[in-house]
Amino acid sequence: MILLISLGIILFLILLSIKQINQYERGVKFRLGKYVQILEPGWRIVWPIIEGYKKVDIRTKAVDVPDQEAITRDNVSARVNAVIYYKIRNSSKAILEVEDFYYAVSQLAQTTMRNVIGEISLDDLLSKRNEVADKIQKIIDKATDPWGVKVEAVELKDIILPEEMKRVIARQAEAERERRAIVIRADGEKEASKNISVAAEMLSSTTGGLHLRTLQTLSEISADKSNTIVFVTPLEILRAFEGKGVGELLSKITKDDRKK
Repeated sequence: MILLISLGIILFLILLSIKQINQYERGVKFRLGKYVQILEPGWRIVWPIIEGYKKVDIRTKAVDVPDQEAITRDNVSARVNAVIYYKIRNSSKAILEVEDFYYAVSQLAQTTMRNVIGEISLDDLLSKRNEVADKIQKIIDKATDPWGVKVEAVELKDIILPEEMKRVIARQAEAERERRAIVIRADGEKEASKNISVAAEMLSSTTGGLHLRTLQTLSEISADKSNTIVFVTPLEILRAFEGKGVGELLSKITKDDRKK
């Protein structure tokens, strides 16, 4: 009878000592308060009273860093929130070196983000978000390495600026677009003036070229009946008159009129 009771007690203790470690977990085992080993996935024996263990989830975790209000190097207030992805690289260090690694990583991320933002200007913060995130990641990863934590990525989710600063940035962007439009328009006029100069040289060097161009322009304008055309005599016609003599031409016209 005593033997059966003893066997029952031993069987009960064995069943009570069986602990299951899932594939995505690791167990940190202690014996009499001292660290013994890392428990791998599966069924493991942890004797009650004298031994204990703590499970550590080694999957990648996402920590949402709440809005942090910081002042940039050029004295602009901005609210920034981010998300941090990390995983436990060494389970024993995560339990032995820090009390609550989840809380510690979150607090370290908040302070690091404020410090990094304070060292850069607003323009760099807006235009170089990836570089800022990489810098924050390296600082946090270095600080959490003694805890057995590996920071995989840091992403800046949103950058919130004051309404006054948004209006200033909008005016700056509008002025920049106007400047580009003026430069583009000036470049176009410059190119057009070059082409007009080349065309003028070609017309002046070609006999009757200017007259033909004038007739072509009149033909294009005459398509619209609502236009009033003021005809300007080309220089080629005047030069033709000069070749025959303007006086002789006028006297001839006068004689013909008298005969009529």
